[in-house]
Amino acid sequence: MRMKFDELKVKSELLEGIRKMGFLDMTSIQEKCIPLSLNGRDVVGQAETGSGKTIAFALPILEKIQPGKGIQALILTPTRELCVQVTGVFRDLGRWVGVRTVSVYGGVSITPQMDEIRIADVVVGTPGRVLDHLGRNTIGFPHTRFLVLDETDKMFEMGFIEDVEEIIGHVPKQRQNFMFSATISYDVQAIMEKHLHDPETVMTQAYVDKSKLKQAYYDIFHQNEKFSLLVHLLRNHTKGLAIVFCSTRQESDVVSRNLQHQGIKAMAIHGGMSQHDRLESLDAIKNQKTNVLVATDVAARGLDIKNVTHVYNYDVPKTAREYIHRIGRTARAGEDGMAVTLLTPRDHENFRRVMSDHELNIEPAEIPRYERITLFRGGPDRDRMPFRGHSDYGRGGGHRGGGGHHGNSGGTGGRGHSGEYGASHSGERSGRRDERRRRRY
Repeated sequence: MRMKFDELKVKSELLEGIRKMGFLDMTSIQEKCIPLSLNGRDVVGQAETGSGKTIAFALPILEKIQPGKGIQALILTPTRELCVQVTGVFRDLGRWVGVRTVSVYGGVSITPQMDEIRIADVVVGTPGRVLDHLGRNTIGFPHTRFLVLDETDKMFEMGFIEDVEEIIGHVPKQRQNFMFSATISYDVQAIMEKHLHDPETVMTQAYVDKSKLKQAYYDIFHQNEKFSLLVHLLRNHTKGLAIVFCSTRQESDVVSRNLQHQGIKAMAIHGGMSQHDRLESLDAIKNQKTNVLVATDVAARGLDIKNVTHVYNYDVPKTAREYIHRIGRTARAGEDGMAVTLLTPRDHENFRRVMSDHELNIEPAEIPRYERITLFRGGPDRDRMPFRGHSDYGRGGGHRGGGGHHGNSGGTGGRGHSGEYGASHSGERSGRRDERRRRRY
């Protein structure tokens, strides 16, 4: 049985704020971290996105901050989206105790941030923009007593560690430290030993319920079939919110734009977008105005997106660890989830690396019959793309799940007439193919 927030010895105003945010029982990471943090210990938490880790460090910090005494807490995040998300939690909870929090990230004007910093008690920032302010002498940390490194492993992957080291050099050594990371790698361990004081390491069980998560892969023959199969699966096998992972910004834009032209409510999010557009995509997800988020790993990392029923690997991740990060966004809180990987021959090498983790149970799936849809790469005429791959598609407009046939009536299957692909293989041939797949991976 989980510990309840009202059992904590913290300010009543903070408990009221927690109740107003709809929280009663603590998550595992909160239950383990908060008491240690309130006692002044440095804490290292290994926890996935969505585990409640932001409140695990925000609540103890807000309990100890004295409003109006300068910047007393600095939280570093690898991405702008995570920066905005963490800021939101601090503002929602901090307003109950008069604590002011400011976001400091790139891609937007620096001038308003300069004005807000002057009256801030808490700063949540990305390393690059924090260094920019330090170089301009528009920020300083002489009164900072709390330092948080959030998604530390991702900061290493993105090449921010030298920036982080430089920023830490501007923060007083007498401080309380918090580090949160999905994995405790050698590099993360090294920074723990260098900058933390006798830290308590807290590890939680995976937030994903493996018994609720199904994993499958489709092995198809040509790259240009991948989009057609994705559209079929989104229309016919995806009832809730889906995240489609692509390996590059360009591919994310191409896939999301083509999904939109197929009548599917999709939006992209990646590092090449303006901050306004990225936040617009997140707001569309939160307000249920879109069904599909097409994302790169970097943009999606750290975002707590709830009620994801399906994760699609449109491009196969290069490592098992990245695959696990992706699929960890579904099958949460007792809900069912599905992780689907789309393979073509050029994906096999990456997929073999993923399958080297023998704890993963990814089963081959029978390829359904689906209609071929042309994937448009854009260009001067990209806004005049047709809505359908064929004039006889036979589907009305609107979003995924509408009426009409789904490319599975008539014909003899295989690469049959009317551009259809898929499930006409005989049982014997299909069985041999599945056996070859199992041996290959």
